[in-house]
Amino acid sequence: MKKLILFFLPLFALAQANTEVHLFDIKKNGKDWEVSNGKNISNNKAYDNQPHFYDNNTIVFSSTRNKQTDIAKYNIRTGKISFINNTPNGGEYSPQRIPGSKNISAVRLDKDGKQLFYEYDFTSGKHKTLINDLVVAYPVWFDNNTLVSSAIVNDSLELNVTNIKTQKSIPLIKNVGRSFHKIPNTELISYIKKSGQTWQVWSLNPKTLEKKSITNIMENQDICWLPDGTLLISSKNVIFKYHPKKDQGWSLFHQFTNEEINNISRITVNKDATQLAIVAEESPKHVVQKQIEAYNNRDLKSFLATFSDNVKVYTYLDKLNYEGKKKMKLVYGPMFKSVKDLNCKTLTRIIKGNKVIDEEQITVNGKSFKTVAIYEVNNGKITTLRFLRQ
Repeated sequence: MKKLILFFLPLFALAQANTEVHLFDIKKNGKDWEVSNGKNISNNKAYDNQPHFYDNNTIVFSSTRNKQTDIAKYNIRTGKISFINNTPNGGEYSPQRIPGSKNISAVRLDKDGKQLFYEYDFTSGKHKTLINDLVVAYPVWFDNNTLVSSAIVNDSLELNVTNIKTQKSIPLIKNVGRSFHKIPNTELISYIKKSGQTWQVWSLNPKTLEKKSITNIMENQDICWLPDGTLLISSKNVIFKYHPKKDQGWSLFHQFTNEEINNISRITVNKDATQLAIVAEESPKHVVQKQIEAYNNRDLKSFLATFSDNVKVYTYLDKLNYEGKKKMKLVYGPMFKSVKDLNCKTLTRIIKGNKVIDEEQITVNGKSFKTVAIYEVNNGKITTLRFLRQ
């Protein structure tokens, strides 16, 4: 079990940045698609992820509250959020409606490291274990008795087809990804398989176990299907589309211009293809602003929390000063303790993709100077900081 915990925790740790669930109306206009009426439906300064259309009026997703991740349900008509469960000793991920049932399934990771696949009563939140001997990571239902999932086996993700009644799991493919979907109007499930550094979309017939390659998707692995058999894939702030039987290559589905939508990961549409739900990271400006506020408060813990473990700090743009959060702690720790008037004031700010360029005025021991700081933000953390002192 120790190996399983060590492997799985980083998968969710990577996603534990401040992510939000956004909902849009979509409509086909000729060959193009219109995406409109976007709203942040999670609106929570923590982790929100894995949206799933329970029905045409309800979306369920994983949402953090009280430092734990529970199953939230969003009412599309009223705009209200409520929670299906309350699990103080663990957290739920990848909630989905069980076919032919009103209940929800979810992966649960407990604080003691135990990870199992559960069923939750949609009304009461009462739960029971669905699979006893498989460490499910990312699932999709084929029917009410058949689950296709990636499971953690010997520190890797392996595709399994599981019969819930018999508890028998058939391992099929190694090195699979996190995106599993039913392919519309077929008896097939799509899954993501890694070949070298490239992800590929494949299909699986859970009844015959036949597998077929569909297309390459390079380094991205978050996809979904429109009802007409068109494949959608996310990349940064863009969604591309591709129909395997009709198109020669990928084309633009939609590019988001809202700076609050960055690094789109999960995407899903409802059965009627009238609504689209996505998961996106918060704007890099919020991460940078948290860093500045912690700096001004001389709050070392909060300050360091905004940086990646391997952050690189440069002076004069390209001269590497030091690397890593441990070194950063040695640089800023004594400063925060000794300099009582330490202050950073943002004079101007430019946001370009995942980069934030600030002109800053720094005050130290009664003296002030100006500098330009260029922050690069990835997965909700500052990964590179470059100073150009004036």
